[in-house]
Amino acid sequence: MGRGMRITAVTIFGVICISQWLCLANGAELVQHNATQKLSCNVYEGSWVFDDSYPLYNSSKCHIRKEFDCLKYGRPDKQYLKYRWQPHNCNLPRFDGKSFLKKFKGKQIMFVGDSISLNQWQSLICMLHSAVPQSIILKNGSKSITNYTFQGYGVSVLVFHSMYLVDIVKEKIGRILKLDSIKNGAMWKNIDILVFNTWLWWYRRRHVRNSFKLSNVVHTQFKQRFDYIQIGDKIVKDMDRIEAFKMGLTTWTNWVDTEVDLRKTKVLFQGINPQHYSGKDWNEPEVTNCANETQPIKGSTYPNGLPLALHVLQEVLNKMTKPVHLLNITTLSQLRKDAHPSSYNGVKRMDCTHWCVAGLMDTWNELLYKAVTS
Repeated sequence: MGRGMRITAVTIFGVICISQWLCLANGAELVQHNATQKLSCNVYEGSWVFDDSYPLYNSSKCHIRKEFDCLKYGRPDKQYLKYRWQPHNCNLPRFDGKSFLKKFKGKQIMFVGDSISLNQWQSLICMLHSAVPQSIILKNGSKSITNYTFQGYGVSVLVFHSMYLVDIVKEKIGRILKLDSIKNGAMWKNIDILVFNTWLWWYRRRHVRNSFKLSNVVHTQFKQRFDYIQIGDKIVKDMDRIEAFKMGLTTWTNWVDTEVDLRKTKVLFQGINPQHYSGKDWNEPEVTNCANETQPIKGSTYPNGLPLALHVLQEVLNKMTKPVHLLNITTLSQLRKDAHPSSYNGVKRMDCTHWCVAGLMDTWNELLYKAVTS
């Protein structure tokens, strides 16, 4: 695979398929203002504003997975594409794909996590492709990993499928979620930029996969992907999922602190991805999903507040020895009840978990670009 792919522990043979799883001033005053802005600006605090210059690209010119290609699968409204994230005390730079590719020439960027990581990866691929549409993209993949390399720049953008980050091992008694083990870390630690994510599967329970039809739309509930949980030598059938999540995250933070050289690798952790299946969360109790949502929530705060999982994530990250950047997308995404595929996807089920591409995910990647270039 050449210089662009330095992962030698994986045999590359196919393409991944993940179907289950989205101030004005002048002169001296300007200098003072810019200095103050750098100190005071939190790009994750702001609101959504209408901007007719968006989206950043034409999604019909990019090959998008059927889970996220809302326009192809009939979404009639386009206004959800026209919103820009506006931080309170500064501006978020508009994404420049050519600049990105030049800056990270010869580098590898890997998203590690569940299908939300796949969703963000898909967005970044389209953002870069739209900037250099004539560039040849070398595509490689295996069961758990996909790599797109932009030839001429040597930039590889990868996604590694890992629902829990910690290991699931098949043994005689069944599939065991090992909260203190990360064997895949050997394939991650030498990547230049790592963006981790996990939460979507931690709260899913043992019940069988279930699909039901409501208003001619299929709603699917997924079964958990393990049979037992192991902590040290102790194996249990189940436990408090928030506590399990915290233990798994702690194993990951210990791995970063001991195994990753932050002089060579920049590590980010994606905030908790919100869902919009219950209108009571945004003060519309009669609403049962995101199907008819066409506008963001006004303002800067979400009526239902922040999820407990985010507080757990922040607590664990704060205990780390090495600095990891929290890509804190939770609140700004909570405000976008309009940006999900809903029924406009190729898997024909209601989806208020993932996000349309183009759309909100492009903002995540603008924030990612700012984080890795600061």
